[in-house]
Amino acid sequence: MLIGIDQMAFATSDKYVDMVDLAHARNQEPGKFLIGIGQTEQAVIPVTQDVVTMGANAAEQVVDDSNRDAIDLVIFGTESGVDNSKSAAIYVQRLLNLNRYARTIEMKQACYAGTAGLMMARDYIAAHPGKKALIIAADIARYGLETAGEVTQGGGAVAMIVSENPQILALNDDSQYMSADIMDFWRPVYRTEALVDGHYSANIYEDFFKEVWDRYREVTGNSINDFKAFAFHLPFTKMGLKGLREILPEADESKQTDLLEEFEASRVYNKRIGNLYTGSLYLSLISLLSNSTDLQAGDRLGLFSYGSGAEGEFYSGILQPNYKAGLKTDFGALFEKRQRVSIAEYEAIFNKSLPIDGTDLELDVSDDSAHFVLGGLQAEQRQYFAH
Repeated sequence: MLIGIDQMAFATSDKYVDMVDLAHARNQEPGKFLIGIGQTEQAVIPVTQDVVTMGANAAEQVVDDSNRDAIDLVIFGTESGVDNSKSAAIYVQRLLNLNRYARTIEMKQACYAGTAGLMMARDYIAAHPGKKALIIAADIARYGLETAGEVTQGGGAVAMIVSENPQILALNDDSQYMSADIMDFWRPVYRTEALVDGHYSANIYEDFFKEVWDRYREVTGNSINDFKAFAFHLPFTKMGLKGLREILPEADESKQTDLLEEFEASRVYNKRIGNLYTGSLYLSLISLLSNSTDLQAGDRLGLFSYGSGAEGEFYSGILQPNYKAGLKTDFGALFEKRQRVSIAEYEAIFNKSLPIDGTDLELDVSDDSAHFVLGGLQAEQRQYFAH
């Protein structure tokens, strides 16, 4: 029985900042951001959007009357949760009128939790044929204004339907994973911005990839020549290129060229969105599937998931004949409707936050074009609705 990703969709805010503008504002050469980091634009998330609204806006593109009742598992991977107790998945269940008789949980492990949810869903479908699962990976990456990590901010959500006979990617049971207690990135509960040792974290990312890749080769007998393309977790797109270069010497020159071309396809969208933590790998997968001109049914794709702190996993999937039909987001329209904000506007949006003292607040949602929005706080409860 084939089990895997049947549909995928993406949502983010309708605002962005240009990396050239940001470079000039921070007295940096634009090439440092455009080439050294590999980013051209960055999503700016207003206070009327959070992981719940973006998750719902992504998920509504893959949920309809044909699958709504069959979805009885909803897993929300995030490190930007809105409540220390209640899962973001339950809010999405209500907003999308999902099956009442469903498990709805939230998972956390830095940027890795979306992959953990995907693998749990695969195993669940194997044990419950005919059922479907909704996996959401959503985050808002925040490091602070005028910090070293500012250029690797962003935000958005990827939603995936996992089922039998998937349209997009059949997941192989070949995952190799590892974890270690490493302080390369963390966010204490009292902070709204993450703490990160950037160079150390980049080194750990590469070390984890190389180790799980070597273990994968040893366990499965597969080599780099068995893969058409690789998709990586992309906190910034240059990071995935560094990972790929770790293993390129295992291939001949022609294969190296092909893999590098596919990598470029896999980072087209991430360059314009920025970092979305748990969803970054899966936005990269969507980008690969949408922008590659050389993929065919039966191709084996490799995926590397990494979450600081740290956990890494490498696995593969087989591309299905009708994969493009399962991609539900019109990225041309998404990028076309976005508004470029000035640095002053970006900083004002970044600094606007919800009260933390229990005060009621009504937000102006008139400037937010998304379907689902956060309207404010009432009696210390977030007010979500469609508009």
